[in-house]
Amino acid sequence: MSFLNRLVANPLGAFSVLSVAAFLEVWGDSFFQASFYRSAGLGRVLAFAAGAVVLACYGSVVNVPQWDFGKLLGVYVVLFFVMAQLMARVRFGQSPTPSIYAGGALIVAGGLVIAFWKG
Repeated sequence: MSFLNRLVANPLGAFSVLSVAAFLEVWGDSFFQASFYRSAGLGRVLAFAAGAVVLACYGSVVNVPQWDFGKLLGVYVVLFFVMAQLMARVRFGQSPTPSIYAGGALIVAGGLVIAFWKG
C-alpha cells in the first residue's frame, strides 16, 4: 500500500489530503479568474499557465489515493466551498453574501450527512 493510500485510510489524513486538493483547485481557478479579467498581455498568459499547472497538481492529489470516490468527494465539496470563500476574500476582496452563507450552510449540512450517516 502506497504512503498516500495509508494516509487517506486515516480520517484525519483523508481530511488533510482533501484540504490540500481543495486549496489547489481554488488557487488554480483563481489564476484563471485573474487571467480572464484582471490581466493583460504576458501577465494573462502567465496567469493562465499557472492555473493549468496548479489544476494539474490538484487533479493528481485528489485522484492518486484509492478511496470511496463518491463519499469522500462529496465531503470534498464542503472543503472546496470553504476554500473558495477564503480565496474570494483574500485574493479578490469579496465578502460572502447572505445567500452564500445560506447555501453554504446547506453544503456543509450535506457534507456532514455524507460523512457521518451510517447506512
